Amino acid sequence: MFFRNLTFFRFPTAHDFSQLDELLPEAALKPVGPLELSSSGFISPFGRGDEALSHRIGNSIWLAVGSENKLLPGSVVNDLLAQKVAEIEEKEGRKLGGKARKRLKDDLLHELLPRAFVKSSRTDALLDLEHGFLAVDTSSRKTAEAVASEIRRAMGSFPAIPPNAEVAPRSVLTGWIAGEPLPEGLSLGEECELKDAMDGGAVVKAQNQELISDEIAKHLESGKQVTRLALNLDDHVSFVLGEDLGVRKLKFLEGAVDQLESIERDDLRQELDARFALLAGEVRRLFLVLESALKLSRAES
Repeated sequence: MFFRNLTFFRFPTAHDFSQLDELLPEAALKPVGPLELSSSGFISPFGRGDEALSHRIGNSIWLAVGSENKLLPGSVVNDLLAQKVAEIEEKEGRKLGGKARKRLKDDLLHELLPRAFVKSSRTDALLDLEHGFLAVDTSSRKTAEAVASEIRRAMGSFPAIPPNAEVAPRSVLTGWIAGEPLPEGLSLGEECELKDAMDGGAVVKAQNQELISDEIAKHLESGKQVTRLALNLDDHVSFVLGEDLGVRKLKFLEGAVDQLESIERDDLRQELDARFALLAGEVRRLFLVLESALKLSRAES
């Protein structure tokens, strides 16, 4: 259950989560209705068959939001609509107006929805109550916002906002491959993206390459700035940090995974519990490094 991406939000550390477990059942995922396009809500982080809708270790809470979406391709609806319109126009000898077409399309949707296939998905999230951040396992801001909205719906209030850097992330990332010292524990990976400062300018992507090199230096001299940068945190995690403060390609390395080998586990629940404890600790450490390096402001109460 290791996360692959991290989209962060900040919230006040004073926010009260004491009623969370009591409130979550009211916001649990319900099966999508016959005439609904989608449904979303909380599911057990431990998977089907488990009733717990959250899991807490210390000041870290693991949540999972599930969704059910009807698969009803627009092309299918439009083809059927065109057939229906042609049949009616031929039978009645007149052209259908816009309002009539809309009513006919609505009728088709009501007819097709109960028979549409349902696609299920889940998005995991980590709440760190001590440091006031939410980390959602997605690179999509829209998906992350949906998770924050589900927490807000369950609790009635959840003042979570995207993190705000007091220094320009581009300048920090550019400085790191230009030779400025990295924060303790961080080291460069072998991937970066550079862009011209002007909108619509050139974009250069480098992979599997030494970043402290003459080639990269020439791009910096021409005025390009780093918008994505691969980094390692000790020998525990590797990731790509973007100027949007999103973490992508998160990977847990041997230094972190080896810790799991020393823990005795008797069943799947204990295995997931150990993995979450490791995940929570590493994500917290990563967030605190980024918070310091990028001067992330705290959310106000």
